[in-house]
Parts: sequence; structure tokens; C-alpha cells
Amino acid sequence: MSTSTTASVSTHILDTSVGRPARGVAVHVSVRRGRGADWQALGGSATDADGRCKDLPDLPEGTTHVRLDFAVEAYFENKQADAQQDAPANRDSGTGAFFPEVAITFAVVPGEHYHVPLLLNPFGYSVYRGS
Repeated sequence: MSTSTTASVSTHILDTSVGRPARGVAVHVSVRRGRGADWQALGGSATDADGRCKDLPDLPEGTTHVRLDFAVEAYFENKQADAQQDAPANRDSGTGAFFPEVAITFAVVPGEHYHVPLLLNPFGYSVYRGS
């Protein structure tokens, strides 16, 4: 939750290749206090059945930049393994994800909430500031 001295962040992931939320994707949060400052890892969460992370760590006072690291490779590997059980002919269709990780960095100001959705597919992604 944001306060007058801190910002807050939330995210969700939609797998656009199937039009459904991406469940079980690990999301890690890092912050820094100023452009030249070192990144500080805060912790993380994983997306739920609705593709949302409802328990991301709170941002410390003085945060100016946030980085969300999405570990999508395991998600696509699991998705591919499930598909192979249903359709053995697809076993040689390649690796699970062209982008094994997605790192999104953005600037924040105190008192604001930032919802940053990730639209994901095996060969691309898009992000935006949501509401």
C-alpha cells in the first residue's frame, strides 16, 4: 500500500498465446534510491491462478526505481510439458521461451500506486502502466 512517503507496486501476467492468466511465475522485486544507487533485492512472490501477485513486498521509503524480474522460462517449460502429454507429435517443437526472463524497470514517486501488467507469449512480451 502506498503512503505519502512511499510508492506501491502490483502486477499480473496474461499469457496472450492462450488468452489466460499465467499461473506460477516467480516475480522478484528490487529497488534503488536514485539513478546511481545499487539495487536492493526486496523479495518476491509467484502469480496465482488469476495471474496476480497479491503479496509483493512493500517498497521502502526513498525508493525511486523499481525492477520486476519475471522468471518465465519455467512457466513455458511446464506449459510445454503439459502440451506434450496431450499431443506427443509436438514434442520437437522447440524450447519453451525465447525470452527466459523479463526484467522491467520503472521510476516511481511517493504516494503513487503502480500496476504493471505483463502481456506474455513465447516469443514476445509487452508491459504498460495499468490502474
